[in-house]
Amino acid sequence: MNQLYNYIEKFKNTKVTVIGDIMLDRFLYGDVERISPEAPVPIFKFTNEKVMLGGAGNVAANLATLGCKPTFLGFVGSDTNGEVVDTLLKKVGSHSHLCRLLNYPTIVKTRYIANHNHLLRSDKEELLPYIPELLPKFYKLVKQAVRMTDIVLLSDYNKGVLNKETTQMIIKICKESDVPVLIDPKGNDYSKYKGATLIKPNVKEFFDATGIKLKPDSPDFNEDLKKGAKLFFDNYDIANIIITLSEHGMVYVSSKNIDDIVKIPTVAKEVFDVSGAGDTSLATLGIAIGAKIPLTQAMQLANFASGIVVGKLGTATVSFEELKQKLLQKSKNDVEIENKKFVDISEAKRIIKSLKKQGKVIGFTNGCFDLLHRGHLCSLMQAKKECDVLVVGVNSDQSIKKYKGKDRPIQDQNTRALLLSCLEFVDYVIMFNDDNANYLVEELKPDVIAKEGYSIENWPEAQKVLEYGGKVVTLNRIEGYSTSQLIKKIKS
Repeated sequence: MNQLYNYIEKFKNTKVTVIGDIMLDRFLYGDVERISPEAPVPIFKFTNEKVMLGGAGNVAANLATLGCKPTFLGFVGSDTNGEVVDTLLKKVGSHSHLCRLLNYPTIVKTRYIANHNHLLRSDKEELLPYIPELLPKFYKLVKQAVRMTDIVLLSDYNKGVLNKETTQMIIKICKESDVPVLIDPKGNDYSKYKGATLIKPNVKEFFDATGIKLKPDSPDFNEDLKKGAKLFFDNYDIANIIITLSEHGMVYVSSKNIDDIVKIPTVAKEVFDVSGAGDTSLATLGIAIGAKIPLTQAMQLANFASGIVVGKLGTATVSFEELKQKLLQKSKNDVEIENKKFVDISEAKRIIKSLKKQGKVIGFTNGCFDLLHRGHLCSLMQAKKECDVLVVGVNSDQSIKKYKGKDRPIQDQNTRALLLSCLEFVDYVIMFNDDNANYLVEELKPDVIAKEGYSIENWPEAQKVLEYGGKVVTLNRIEGYSTSQLIKKIKS
């Protein structure tokens, strides 16, 4: 994994060109609290809006956040939305050549999101018409871009930019300059991709093109894969194929050795929103291959990046720092991997701020957790059900001795923190020295606080949470389980 970490440093010196269907993604956020009296439909109460680059534009945005300065070629309308797309490309740092067309609307996809749930999507689009007189200008732009790039990515959303003539023109120019072409395809006519270096369909697209349904957990998976891949290799002279398998990761086959199948498992722990995950995968694969990183390692990097982006809300990108941090965490041994959950106050604040921007609900509980037992596990599992991310505050050895005596704790603070961090339903562990966790609550401002055995008047941390509008949950206690009882039993 250290090797992967070292590889991504090459991203900054890699030149990538993106060509494809660009669009504007609008996200309208609001709340739904009642059903309309006029019809059985929810009433959407708008609160705020966010606009982002969509389609091939999101590939360029991901490339920019991963550290390179991409070049983008595409078409938009001569309208306000086209101007917004142009501004957003400049904002992310992409060097772009946008052809502005009269009587053609910029593609806009508007998503209505209520309480973190997609309610509706509205598309405004027209297929790009075939305009022969634009081809010489487009040819010139592609030729110029290919001369100064390490790889070309074609992001096809089947909106008209990458028709058979333009796609074959691009592939031919790339071959003449010995520049690889990586394609995210659409539709079932793969003749337009003939001669591509690599195509990256998903399972459905693979089925649409071959009629072969891949089942990753089937014993016939490898044979079905090879059978379908051979169709691509023989009929379309495609050199390599990567199929994305959703929660099963991705798999690679080369025309040079069809029996040498490389399968990479997914690394996503929680899927919050899959919007744009394919764009992130294409961008990461593209920049890695352009940087001359071996294909297996390029796939691993793409999987890590996709695993990060599906944990975000809306069409999202992955930054170089996020990917670097993910790789650093994975490079540790098993114990150290769990210890990544053990954070200090400054790191916890940074993490929680980022998570809240993604729409995550932050939960908090605290305690000594001296001899971890069933009662603790029951409480922690209940607390996790109230939130997306559970932060556990742990009393330090010093604070426990203050009110439990010199013989406690039985286990030191590092051991207790490590045991908690090994639990699947605990996301972060933070130590505190005070008699209570008021300071942590004030600094972290969790959305939910949960604990067993305390009434509000005797629960100072809960009072703090209520002050700023958070939620307080009293957990059910399993009787007969406590550290004191365990100690008594051991002594007897």
